[in-house]
Amino acid sequence: MDRDLLRQSLAYHGQSLFSLLKCEQSENPDFKIIATDLSKAPHPRKDKRTGSAALEQFIARKADLLFAPSWKSSVPAEDEWPEETEEPCAIMPPLEQFMGVPFDERRDLFYRDVERGDAVIGRINSIRDFGFFITLICLGGGLERDIEDLELTALCPIRDVPSNGNHDDPLSYYQIGDLIRAGVKDIDRYHGKLTVSLQPSSLSPHLAKLKLGVINKDDLPLHYIRGVKMASSCTDTYDKVLERSLGFSNPSNVEFLLRKLGISETQPPSLMRGLQSKYFLEDDYGTSIRKKQSASWAIKCVKIGVDHFKSGRHVEAMNEYNKALEIDTNNVEALVARGALYATKGSLTKAMDDFELALEGCPTHRNAKKYLCQTLVERGGQLEEEEKLVTAEGLYRKALTLDGNFQEAEEALKKLQLRIQVSQYSVT
Repeated sequence: MDRDLLRQSLAYHGQSLFSLLKCEQSENPDFKIIATDLSKAPHPRKDKRTGSAALEQFIARKADLLFAPSWKSSVPAEDEWPEETEEPCAIMPPLEQFMGVPFDERRDLFYRDVERGDAVIGRINSIRDFGFFITLICLGGGLERDIEDLELTALCPIRDVPSNGNHDDPLSYYQIGDLIRAGVKDIDRYHGKLTVSLQPSSLSPHLAKLKLGVINKDDLPLHYIRGVKMASSCTDTYDKVLERSLGFSNPSNVEFLLRKLGISETQPPSLMRGLQSKYFLEDDYGTSIRKKQSASWAIKCVKIGVDHFKSGRHVEAMNEYNKALEIDTNNVEALVARGALYATKGSLTKAMDDFELALEGCPTHRNAKKYLCQTLVERGGQLEEEEKLVTAEGLYRKALTLDGNFQEAEEALKKLQLRIQVSQYSVT
């Protein structure tokens, strides 16, 4: 059990939670090890709220799962801010827009949560000799807040404005009304003052790719744009905005979010003991089931393609084989069937590629081996006609490596070797 997390929880809930833990986790060897240390620490009692007793009972009963360090079974993906054009998951307006959070509370929360290195976006409202002031409209990366109506201002000192081209005065490049993206340099939380910078070094490492300085409307973050649209509509709800977003329809959005959180998809944590991943076989997970479904659908396409092939409809057959391989990339039957069609049409190199891929997936596949041997011999014959005797010999030997009893390859190799000997004798 994670000792630090458990200690934090006890510091908040007090002695009542510790008493419940001793009852519920009395048989847990991990809790027994740290119980002595925890009993020595002070457990100040917080003011009880409605539902507090039920919450503490839940924590005590599930403590072995809640405080287990093993739930985070993989390393989180690198925390790099995605490009503005990307939407790997649904990007929503700030949550407080749906909640009606009071003005003063939103202002206090902003100054509480904003950190050095965050990106902010605002409009220049005043230019002075010592710098310019901007009125903030939104945050530009990482933290998301509904702040446009809070009338927050920030100072960008002249020393934090890089020179632009031939302008001796760096401020002469800027005009009132310009949209500016800047990095937070300093915060006075008590007096509610911000200092920002246009120097790239002012940004946190995970925001380093953001361009600071003048931007246009197309550069505004998606959460802000959607927030503005939502503010102008009286009918938009959270569900409607969510379902309209492109990232919500992305079939890989769950995998993306799990990767960002460092949670394994095949070993997910669950507070329901009946759904603990250790009780399930690997074949029962979605990934394995999806593979089986894809293989089944691919085989249906192959069967339709074979019917087309037998009826002489080669174009339709090829379409079905390609469809099967789109569904299941390495489907052996589809590769063998497509290879056979390629061979029939005279595309022997493509046929050999498909047969070889099929054998990689299933080395014992009889038809794949048989057809590959036949195609190797046929291609070897073509190469002989082109006087590429050494390459042809290599193909015959390859066929015999696959099937030592393949008579056609053996006969072709003997004839070729005799031809080479005669040729060499004629030269001498």
